Amino acid sequence: MITEIKDSLLLDHVDMRLVTAETDEATTDRNTIVQLDPDHPGFRDPNYRARRNRIAALAMGYKSGEEIPDAPYTDEEHLVWQTIWEALKPAHQKHACAEYLASLAQLGFPTDRIPQLREVSRKVERISGFRLEPVAGLVEPRVFLENLANGVFLCTQYIRHHSTPLYTPEPDVAHEIIGHAVTLGSARLAELNRLFGAAVKRTRSSERLALLSRFYWFTIEFGVLREDGQIKAFGTGLLSSAGELEEMARAELRPLDLEGIFSQEYDPTHYQPVLFCAESFESMYESLRQYLVDWY
Repeated sequence: MITEIKDSLLLDHVDMRLVTAETDEATTDRNTIVQLDPDHPGFRDPNYRARRNRIAALAMGYKSGEEIPDAPYTDEEHLVWQTIWEALKPAHQKHACAEYLASLAQLGFPTDRIPQLREVSRKVERISGFRLEPVAGLVEPRVFLENLANGVFLCTQYIRHHSTPLYTPEPDVAHEIIGHAVTLGSARLAELNRLFGAAVKRTRSSERLALLSRFYWFTIEFGVLREDGQIKAFGTGLLSSAGELEEMARAELRPLDLEGIFSQEYDPTHYQPVLFCAESFESMYESLRQYLVDWY
């Protein structure tokens, strides 16, 4: 099944976590589970669903600060991880920013097997103080984002279905580790995540939260910058998807105008047609940092 699509490694893309504002009271349950949609690649695979349930049960029983339990990955799922890396290695060298590549090298994740969350969390925490904690499935946006303020990244442990190794309709462990965990291994990118969480905590109205959510999407998830005359990615949604990285060249690039972001719509089910580009990593870091500090 995996070999059948190796000729189209760059055609699929990964749909990222859709960040939206709540219209009612904030939910505090970190283990709110989104059930598999009938269109999900693994919906009709009883073995995959049973394994997802076992992994969800591990997270449901987890208490913050405990040793993270290992997920029961299969050889087939480790092969999915390998296939993802086959596509991403050359894409990263071509399209990833230097800050990301330095963090990736320092963390040294294996490419032949899915690393356990406890391994990843220990490495990241030693660098930036951020720790990863397992959740059973997607959590409410405010819950996910506010935890960033405390240096906690709520992380799924399941991996996408083997029939579509380069596509997942929800964030999986590949996106969480290759995208978010690596960026949290950068002290400066980790700081921006903390500040983002703190800004969410200060946000009370759903209208303001919707604006901040859009800001998150076009920077933390899909931000790009100029580096040595080339466009490079620093957003996790780009860096965890070979397809998204290839499509960067076809996107309309706009200056990183933080106010302008608020009027730009986005669709998580397609490649991003518009990206906001900073002039450098340093200018991106300084402007985002100040904007988040000043957010009210």
